[in-house]
Amino acid sequence: MKMEVKATLKDVPETMLWTLPNRAVEAMRCDGVIDDEKAVTIYKSIDYDYQNSFGKAEPSHAIRSLDFDREINSFLKKFPEGTIVNLGEGLETQRFRVNDPKALWLCVDLPEAIEIRERFIKPDQRHLHIPVSAIDRKWFDFVPKDKPIFISAQGLFMYFTEEDIKSLIQDINATFEHWSLVFDTIPEWLSKKTTSENGWAKTKSYTTPKMPWGINRNKIKATFSNWLPKSVTITDLGYSAFPRGITKWLFLLFSTAPVLKNLTPSIVKIES
Repeated sequence: MKMEVKATLKDVPETMLWTLPNRAVEAMRCDGVIDDEKAVTIYKSIDYDYQNSFGKAEPSHAIRSLDFDREINSFLKKFPEGTIVNLGEGLETQRFRVNDPKALWLCVDLPEAIEIRERFIKPDQRHLHIPVSAIDRKWFDFVPKDKPIFISAQGLFMYFTEEDIKSLIQDINATFEHWSLVFDTIPEWLSKKTTSENGWAKTKSYTTPKMPWGINRNKIKATFSNWLPKSVTITDLGYSAFPRGITKWLFLLFSTAPVLKNLTPSIVKIES
């Protein structure tokens, strides 16, 4: 019997049902780029009309998850007993794709999102769930101060204001000695679209939540260099290529043409 979740998810928490089918459907393809059995199981267990809300599934969120996986695997290769903090994790199933017998994982999300997550993914001694907002500094208290920390904010920061993000990153830098932060960005034009009078109607049935913070790629390094000390390293990672179809070629065009590149989403890594 499938589980009904729509009634309890609104606004930003509901976006976990946008990213889930894009990963799961890609994983179910014979030529899929991601292996994500847990996402497939959850996807099939939820009573929700994904296509009506979000349109036909496509591989963007699978690609993004793999890019984040790569960065986490690189961190754990150096620091196998480090701490992974996933901000706004929702129904992300990263812990099932990454082999890490020693790391501590902290899932930080709103209480209503944690409640849905725990219907499918239970916490344990190495995988803790912390039901607070990502910008609530209470989660700092759960992070061991004597080990390196990797903070993942996948599909999250655009839903906060620039001042929220600036303050959070500065507090992370002031609190933790050895830290890495990886997050994705949207360009300014898309942020403005979501905050316009009509918003961004992804389909006839679904208008995305407002995304107040957008940043063009040519402003990334200067912006974060202004927020943080010179000792911090800032890298615009970009995205891995789409695997197939017209989107693959459009992605190559937009990611390589200098002017167009600045108007595309990206993934950013900051390291202390």
